[in-house]
Amino acid sequence: MVQRNLTLNYRFICFTEDTTGINPQIETRPLPVTQGIKGWWYKPMFYNPELGLNGTILFLDLDLVIFENIDKLFEYKPGEFCIIRDFNRMRHAGFDKFNSSVFRLETGQHSHVYSNFMANHNMICKRYQGDQDWMRHSIKDGFNYWPDEWIQSYKWEMRDNPKLVLDRKKGGRNFEKPGQPKIKPDTSIAVFHGDPNPHKCADYWVAENWR
Repeated sequence: MVQRNLTLNYRFICFTEDTTGINPQIETRPLPVTQGIKGWWYKPMFYNPELGLNGTILFLDLDLVIFENIDKLFEYKPGEFCIIRDFNRMRHAGFDKFNSSVFRLETGQHSHVYSNFMANHNMICKRYQGDQDWMRHSIKDGFNYWPDEWIQSYKWEMRDNPKLVLDRKKGGRNFEKPGQPKIKPDTSIAVFHGDPNPHKCADYWVAENWR
């Protein structure tokens, strides 16, 4: 999806504990093994100035669909930290929390997010619901939200929050009825938070674009 929708020069790097079946054109890096850290709690490591990457880093979650050009995610407010305004924005006007599905930073930017986390990760993982709450607590200023139209919640904003039912065939929950998303002119990425995941979603549009 990145290859189809990015015209700038880039390196695609996957940080993973399992490289099985990954396209050999993709560069892989091992996740650092630290007791008590798993899942989304690996995200603070991208603020590590010693990560081994130099320049602009665009972090992308796995559970999203990129379907239009994303050059603007590198060109918008260059050198500044950018992140999604959490999708509860559609429910509460002026909602001021982070969603960390897509964020951009320069190497070493806001490095205290990493250093403070590593020094207190057992307490932080218990106190905060997820990595994005820790990021928002740590980053009080020096951040920008992406324009809301650029990156949308698939189920809440693009599908208008349809009813979910148990999917006994694929597991988890899925939309009760398949449908077609409403796509705004500037939207490039659809984020799948919670159920359904892209590879299980019953919508034909998702199957056509998540590949």
